[in-house]
Amino acid sequence: SKKLMQESGVAVQRFYVADSASEALEAAKRLDAKEIVLKAQILAGGRGKGVFNSGLKGGVHLTKDPAVVGELARKMLGFNLTTKQTPKDGVKVKTVMVAEALDISRETYFAILMDRSCNGPVMVGSPQGGMDIEDVAAKNPELIFKEVIDIFEGVQDDQAVRMAANLGFKGPLQRQAADQIKRLYDLFLKVDATQVEVNPFGETPEGQVVCFDAKINFDDNAEFRQKAVFAMDDMTESDPTEMHAAKWDLKYIGLDGNIACFVNGAGLAMATCDIIDLHGGKPANFLDLGGGVKERQVYEAFKLLTADPKVEAILVNIFGGIVNCAIIANGITKACRELELKVPLVVRLEATAMVMNEHPYTALTFQ
Repeated sequence: SKKLMQESGVAVQRFYVADSASEALEAAKRLDAKEIVLKAQILAGGRGKGVFNSGLKGGVHLTKDPAVVGELARKMLGFNLTTKQTPKDGVKVKTVMVAEALDISRETYFAILMDRSCNGPVMVGSPQGGMDIEDVAAKNPELIFKEVIDIFEGVQDDQAVRMAANLGFKGPLQRQAADQIKRLYDLFLKVDATQVEVNPFGETPEGQVVCFDAKINFDDNAEFRQKAVFAMDDMTESDPTEMHAAKWDLKYIGLDGNIACFVNGAGLAMATCDIIDLHGGKPANFLDLGGGVKERQVYEAFKLLTADPKVEAILVNIFGGIVNCAIIANGITKACRELELKVPLVVRLEATAMVMNEHPYTALTFQ
């Protein structure tokens, strides 16, 4: 996030990324800063209060001594960091960020996100930054400010200044904040983002407006023109099953139940999970085949489902409006034969009728 913001002229701290203790030490020396912040780089929040299996407490440390950076990095790199957002065994830290520490005299919140109800992007800001914006919205909704952006016109000067004023910036800082807001919108468009969230969007005692931390979400459909951005995607922390599903263009999310769901369309998939839960069962996953599915994808989907040791039954719920049920049926029979299915399989196909080879565990519904 910092790298992308830096490339778009957004004010961020000076920083380096290192994957060894010696690199971290050299980075700290090159920064030549009064104070240095060292951050473990994992895809989880709550790092500051996390614990390493090396015994080190905290994934974020401040120091004025560059030599300490090397010692701390040695206790971070290669060790698992456990936070409130990681699995219980934590996540292995492979890189750290070494950055110039800046004092923050005031923290605000700023974001640009796509809003379906406005048919385009919206700026959202609050003078209460540095905390969960959901808490601010719940307790002090009057401190949440919104500006709808015309997708054709972009952010107007008066909008940017008004948002800066609502965030509490005064005097020269107001103009500076407005400029940063416009630069963030330029970044939002340039990288096909669906959200750019800066928290804190702060000011320093020296009179600088700085984006101290950011989260950026990208439109998956823009991957074909954002190859440089998507090449930065670190898949090492992703669930292996979800990664394999994505390889076959399947939308898969693992859940903690024992009834596997095999559905086409996100809405129908969610409804199927709800129906299972309503009748006392627990879904083992969310699996959306989508439209335009091929037999090989059906086969690979079954491989994913049957590989989960928690699965005790599979429910197939297909509506043939966006997919040919014959393709699904052929894929299922191939999977049943080749994977030697050991669990009960219930299949509901609504639309195109066909004949399906019998299987001792298979029940069919045609409508």
